[in-house]
Amino acid sequence: MAITTETIKELRDATGVSVMQCKKALEEAGGDMEKAIVILRKIAAAGASKKSDRTLGAGVTAAYNHAGGQVLGAIVLGCETDFVSRNPEFQKIAYDIAMHVAAMQPQFISKEQVKESDIAKAREVFTQEAASVKEEMRAKVVEGKLDAYLKEKVLLDQPFVKNGDITVRQLIEEGIQKFGEKIEVVRMERLSVK
Repeated sequence: MAITTETIKELRDATGVSVMQCKKALEEAGGDMEKAIVILRKIAAAGASKKSDRTLGAGVTAAYNHAGGQVLGAIVLGCETDFVSRNPEFQKIAYDIAMHVAAMQPQFISKEQVKESDIAKAREVFTQEAASVKEEMRAKVVEGKLDAYLKEKVLLDQPFVKNGDITVRQLIEEGIQKFGEKIEVVRMERLSVK
């Protein structure tokens, strides 16, 4: 498939990534748009890990009010500079994550926030549930259930509410790739009347 300026523009519009990165991804994917998107996600993840030790110096708060004022999701999304924090696209990412918090009710931002005691309690419950499973498979079943449980509770590992093909972590990694700065959810809250 020929790589035209139209296909590069289409990929750029879909991802917000620079023209050169879009062109390189399309070339690597042989012109296949879906493969190029996957390649860009891998690049975003690699770029995010390189920026992980940088210092956050700015950010933005965002809140999403849902169900006629019955549910509120709020976050603080940090970045390195106020130049990025004032960018409307960055603010939209913050708003979208706040919407996700309101809808999906995560309890933790990352796995590192989950207490060992909570993991031990969950493991104990899953071990009891897996008691009827063969001994050699039991540990695998328990770990699988624990992983699934944590994916439900951890914000960064949840499928993004507006696009189930990516996680919230991948949404943030795409933002890191787009803005060239470290981006991190610093704080989150979910409040509800009931």
